[in-house]
Amino acid sequence: MKVSMSVAVLVSVLGFVGCKQESASPSLTAPSTTSTVEETATTHKHVGHGSGPHDGTIADWGGGKYHVEFTVDHDKQEGTVYVLGSDEKTPTPIATESIELSISKPMMQVTLKAVPQESDPAGKASRFVGNHEKLGVVQEYSGTISGIIEDTPYSGDFKE
Repeated sequence: MKVSMSVAVLVSVLGFVGCKQESASPSLTAPSTTSTVEETATTHKHVGHGSGPHDGTIADWGGGKYHVEFTVDHDKQEGTVYVLGSDEKTPTPIATESIELSISKPMMQVTLKAVPQESDPAGKASRFVGNHEKLGVVQEYSGTISGIIEDTPYSGDFKE
């Protein structure tokens, strides 16, 4: 009885874990979004994300409609997030002044301010930058990147 109960509990727990993407390069372990966008994670091909165009870690925003790439410069204690298109490569400027970066360990919250790239149109940015002393710690980070595009909230989890 104890063995069959243990097996049932184990199967239930494993059922909630879901799939885990593994690759040699940093990737997103599970797409996440709080968006109300029609496109969902099921319409986005579920494949491992490689390194982004800035050698950062990619996360989904909006089930693949957008992607965000997290990079960190430990010497500057600076985090940068690039907003990319569905192809995970093309800079995609958005009309917002800031996005939020939440890191789970060491726990921190960083507001990243818009720092437009040269190709970004006026009033929009595809690059967001912020500083925090804990970003000086050399380690693999994981957390959540969230922001608002045209009144729609987006959120994506990442893990280096």
